[in-house]
Amino acid sequence: MVKQVETVTGPIAPEAMGKTLIHEHFIFGYPGFHGDVTLGPFNREAAVEAGVQAAKKMVAHGVQTVVDPTPNECGRDPEVLKEISEESGLQIICATGYYYEGEGATPYFKFRASLGTAEQEIGEMFSAEIKEGIGGTNIKPGIIKLASSKDAITDYEKMFFRAAAQAQRETGITLLTHTQEGTMGPEQAQLLLELGANPAGIVIGHMCGNTDPAYHKRTLETGVNIAFDRFGLQGMVGAPFDHQRITTLLELLASGYEDQIMLSHDSISMWLGRPPVIPDAALGAIANWHPTHLFETVIPELQKAGVTDAQLDKMFMENPKKLFAAETVAV
Repeated sequence: MVKQVETVTGPIAPEAMGKTLIHEHFIFGYPGFHGDVTLGPFNREAAVEAGVQAAKKMVAHGVQTVVDPTPNECGRDPEVLKEISEESGLQIICATGYYYEGEGATPYFKFRASLGTAEQEIGEMFSAEIKEGIGGTNIKPGIIKLASSKDAITDYEKMFFRAAAQAQRETGITLLTHTQEGTMGPEQAQLLLELGANPAGIVIGHMCGNTDPAYHKRTLETGVNIAFDRFGLQGMVGAPFDHQRITTLLELLASGYEDQIMLSHDSISMWLGRPPVIPDAALGAIANWHPTHLFETVIPELQKAGVTDAQLDKMFMENPKKLFAAETVAV
């Protein structure tokens, strides 16, 4: 049977993904936003409108598919994503999974870990959502979102990594990760491989938070894919500047790794709760943090540096297709 890719409007063939952005958020909130509803109530109509506007801008640049890896506790809403997809024509892949310990909803599964049931329950959650759908929506995730802390994969986070590797062995689902401040990419890859995951079905995210090519090569040599997926986000949360990302990316392309790299922005169309107030001093650095910055600014810079259309097609089309077409591996 040919593997299908789950989108919020139903399964598609990997070949139907087309031009793909591997990491964007239509709605996102840090855990705790639910308690700020007096001053930051959820406006579904506004969320859909913001998402549709962003989606249409991406579609105008030829984007056909977007992966939205919003974790379960950070406002994931598959029905909002479905409405955005239906109104815009953009194919959207959503996630099951939890964020890293420092910024995730840690007390819930930490408490259950103290009772000895958490890891089994995480596995049950992944399995149910992958096979049956999220809540009562019948919408199935196309990825499991994993995340680790700065300079560590904590015991809390390892529960999710173990459960995700097991789920991938059983279902073939794609694994997409968050790395914090340019750390733990090689360690994430090695851990998942030790757990029996298929490297072809893994993409290690936010790798462009690190500008050391050796760090990237250690990760790529394990056979996994990586994402340079925070273009436009500069000078905050440990993020380097775009010119540094471009320099690192060019060295990796020159070293022959074009078959394992994907690109995106990690943009957020609408914040849940009250929108963050960005200090004036930081506004200039993130002025280009939006989901078409790659096409308007970065790609022309890459082309000037000699990156070919064939290489761009691999990063936007062929590599995402191969990632989602990867099958389960025998263990």
